[in-house]
Amino acid sequence: MATPVAALLLVVGLLTQSCDNDPDEATPTPPEPAINLTSTSLGNVMTDETGRTLYFFSNDYDSTGASTCTGGCLTNWPVFYRATPKLAAGLTATDFGTLTRADGAKQTTYKGWPLYYFKDDAKSGDVKGENVSNIWFVAKPNYSIMIANAQLVGHNGKSYTADYKEGTGKTIYFTDGMGRTLYGFRNDKNMKNNFTKSDFSNNAVWPLYEETLKEVPSTIDKTLFGSITVFGRQQLTFKGWPLYYFQQDNGKRGLNKGISFPQPGVWPIINKDTPVAPAP
Repeated sequence: MATPVAALLLVVGLLTQSCDNDPDEATPTPPEPAINLTSTSLGNVMTDETGRTLYFFSNDYDSTGASTCTGGCLTNWPVFYRATPKLAAGLTATDFGTLTRADGAKQTTYKGWPLYYFKDDAKSGDVKGENVSNIWFVAKPNYSIMIANAQLVGHNGKSYTADYKEGTGKTIYFTDGMGRTLYGFRNDKNMKNNFTKSDFSNNAVWPLYEETLKEVPSTIDKTLFGSITVFGRQQLTFKGWPLYYFQQDNGKRGLNKGISFPQPGVWPIINKDTPVAPAP
């Protein structure tokens, strides 16, 4: 027969064991892999399942979709990858893809842009990586304008610098949300398209950028954009310059062949330093 002391110890032991087995005290289940839209000081941005912000890199401007962040860059900008994430409402599965990096690792892409984290983002909603070095931007699903930082290579195969002289060196300029280069036309005037014909017979060569303005990187003054009506169709403008694509870029990111057509400077790239278009 157990003594009173032994019985008391037995009860305490059973209670302790019961607490240890309490399911409420078990290790929390990790959140299901997801890509969400999280409200931040920069508006809704894409995040992982824990709320950590995802980013685009302007140097990732290659028609092959390769990532150019390698080596030490990855210390500050770790790769984001989820095989089959649950997507927030408003995100479309066909906009996402997967690339295999040169080091063999996989990386998730959005509209061709590889996705990254920023090491200094400590909590959900942090956006400390925005505009780092003028080439890192929070990932948003609805950019009308993005920024590329790339070598200019004309339709003639020659490399050009930002002043349209032959030479090498990256230039920062505007693209659409898919990374496709946008151009202005030297003979246009402020809010006046002087290129497109009324029957649109030349629109196939320099298609209008027909876009209703949505998101732009935080470094660009959104009020500098406008739109004009060109024979019944809408064209986005920046600082009064109507914006165009170039046919020979074939609708692909990473190409900027129009900068030399028919000669350098006739169809320049557009960026935030572009001067205001001249009055009509």
